[in-house]
Amino acid sequence: MGTVFGRKSQPTRVTEQDKAILQLKQQRDKLKQYQKRITLQLEKERLLAKQLLKDGKKEKALLLLKKKRYQDQLLDKTENQISNLERMVQDIEFMQIEMQVIEGLKVGNDCLKSMHEIMSVEDVERILDETQESIEYQKQIDEMLAGALTQEDEEAALAELEAITQVDLALPEVPTEPIPEVPETHKAETERREAKDKPDREMLTA
Repeated sequence: MGTVFGRKSQPTRVTEQDKAILQLKQQRDKLKQYQKRITLQLEKERLLAKQLLKDGKKEKALLLLKKKRYQDQLLDKTENQISNLERMVQDIEFMQIEMQVIEGLKVGNDCLKSMHEIMSVEDVERILDETQESIEYQKQIDEMLAGALTQEDEEAALAELEAITQVDLALPEVPTEPIPEVPETHKAETERREAKDKPDREMLTA
């Protein structure tokens, strides 16, 4: 448990653009709350003006409707301000994406430059030329062999290949186990027997 709570969290990288986006969204949310509150109030005042007309209080109803008209204009301005804030947030977010793309392109260009420094254009052309020469040389050999060998030569080469394969398969395997050594007692017995038989062989020879 100590390791879980004692582990240091990675510091978050908050840019100035992120702070600006947060402030703009907070202002937008406040305007939306104001817009909602004004809308509810206008609805109440419209119902109140209707009731005043029923009660014969036309002047008060007219004054209330004038106030409502003014608040309608404020509501329209609030809607325009909300739209401007949202557009600005979108512009900043899109600019952040463009900056990331540009940074990625910069990293890619640096990588390409490093690769070009390691291998020059001349090296690439030389490797391509050597590869093309090898391909053409192999093609020439294939064409020469195809034109020089008859069908009988092809069949003879295949038969020889088959015979070599069969010989390789027929060869016995070399034993891998070590040859057992002759015991010392058996070796000594053999030497005594040969010494005993030696005089008999000499007498027969004489």
